[in-house]
Amino acid sequence: MGADMMTDDCRPTRRARLGRRRPEMRCRAGAVRRPPGAAPGLRVSVADVFTDAAVVTVEGEIDLGTAATLRGELLALHAAGRRGLVVDFAGVRFCDASGLGALVAAHNRVTAGGGRIRLARVRPQQARLLRITGLDRLFPTHDDLAEAVAAARSSTASAG
Repeated sequence: MGADMMTDDCRPTRRARLGRRRPEMRCRAGAVRRPPGAAPGLRVSVADVFTDAAVVTVEGEIDLGTAATLRGELLALHAAGRRGLVVDFAGVRFCDASGLGALVAAHNRVTAGGGRIRLARVRPQQARLLRITGLDRLFPTHDDLAEAVAAARSSTASAG
């Protein structure tokens, strides 16, 4: 462990011990360490593909290190002709501002191409975050996955 690293017991960093006015604390308790080369804490998979719609299952944490993966998958599906995208959030344990930014960036590109992103089975924590940020008006949310898929397929059929 380097001289500037914190131990699990949250001791002050080396800089704090060298006489800085306000000690910095860096706690690593509860942090998940991944072995080198391990996949980030997010799994994005395509669950169902229809003529012009797709269901994307997301599991894990959407953060700075994983947001690009989600955005890239959504944009790739849209580029492949899927205008209706349903993102199943049932397995999302955490989503920060970069995760929301990835969703908004994908939304902007998808809607510019005549598509729509819907969110299904959003957990209460993420639903609250969507409400606070006003993104609940941007992304239609559904409690039921089948309902979200039906809405996505009917909206793409009526648009085409």
